[in-house]
Amino acid sequence: MKNRNKLFASAVLAGLLLMSCDQDDVPGIDGPEGGPITETASEASLLLQSIKEDGGVPFNKNKPALKFTAEQNVFLPSVLGIDFRIDRSEVPAGPTARFPMFSGWETTSSGPRKCYYIITESSDQNMAEELGIIYAPRMAAAVGSAGVQNGTWTERGRLVFEGSVDFSPKRSLVAGASSEDGLLFGFPPAEVNPGAVADENWSSYVVLPSGIVINAQMVANSTGIHDRIPHPDGNGPEQEDDLNNPNLAIDQAAVVMQLLDGWQDGKPFYFHIVTDTSDPGPATIELGVFAPKLANLPTFGLFPGGSMLPFSPTANGITPDEGNPLGFQGLNTASLSERQANDPTNTFPIDPTDTRYAPMWDAHITEFTVPVEERQILTSFDQVNALLADGTLIPFRGNANPSPLDNSLSSLLTATGAIINCPVITQPEASVIGTQIGAPRNK
Repeated sequence: MKNRNKLFASAVLAGLLLMSCDQDDVPGIDGPEGGPITETASEASLLLQSIKEDGGVPFNKNKPALKFTAEQNVFLPSVLGIDFRIDRSEVPAGPTARFPMFSGWETTSSGPRKCYYIITESSDQNMAEELGIIYAPRMAAAVGSAGVQNGTWTERGRLVFEGSVDFSPKRSLVAGASSEDGLLFGFPPAEVNPGAVADENWSSYVVLPSGIVINAQMVANSTGIHDRIPHPDGNGPEQEDDLNNPNLAIDQAAVVMQLLDGWQDGKPFYFHIVTDTSDPGPATIELGVFAPKLANLPTFGLFPGGSMLPFSPTANGITPDEGNPLGFQGLNTASLSERQANDPTNTFPIDPTDTRYAPMWDAHITEFTVPVEERQILTSFDQVNALLADGTLIPFRGNANPSPLDNSLSSLLTATGAIINCPVITQPEASVIGTQIGAPRNK
């Protein structure tokens, strides 16, 4: 009876998801797919107004709800709260952040469908300041490529996407067996099935009618919710598509997302989210949406240039069993853990304060050539390059690009061709770990 009631409640909420906007705002009912943007209604103001209409508190750049300290080092001033507790015995989901959530429409083969999304970056500085998100000008390099989708507006100012996402698949992963030389284990996986799959038209890089590019990431629709939305009572597969999850608060226009850790410039706590990837492997490992259109963004493997940045996961890092004081690392560790209880803690080159930053990262995977006991935690690109130079690391044997590309970050790494959308939210000082700021949970 309990499960039956839960199914009924989910069905009712799924219906509400489709009906939660006045019918005269549905694309195709209000006339053209997008009403004109008037001089008094900028695209940023339309988005902020939608937050207010949905029961949330729109960001006010002149009077932000939260004032973050230098030690907290939060890159999105619009974030509603962050839980910096990393002890998973205390908090099963680990660190999380609560984001403003927008509602709009996605385009499906059966017609328009209500959807919910977050925005973390904009290619335009004024829009970034108005929305309290990251200014990432290099995103504009994606305009005109086959890796973006166009957004239009309804007459009442709701964003309409060309593509859609199906959250109903159940995520599953089978870890890989050891390679013949014994250096690889767990990764690459033997089988991956992402928990969400986008159609051929979906891209998180959305070009607005103004020409501005935003990073808009779908988190829910009537098919389910993003796997990075943790359930308060646990994080099991049976809860992945639970529309009753209170961390998806439609009436508050807010959503809680699980953060991943990483390293940058020798510093830990490089907290980011993973929303979409161009490859089913990382989509499954990191609980993201498999969005194949992202593979068409320009140009992978190059920096500077293109609309993305290289970062460096390692295929066979140190596992928790090794007891390294700096922790653990590696796609192998993430693949072997239950539902990503362990992050791969990848290595990143720059943070969002650098105008070369972009939220789309081009994976340049490394591989250790030495026994487990001789492996290190990779904390910076300088360290990665030094270990590549002395042969401790090599480019991962599964990388798609056969030869290194000479760029300012590394002339020794090769690219996999896998594109990961992982906006960086915060990189706090160690003194902040274990604390909470703002309202990190929906009420």
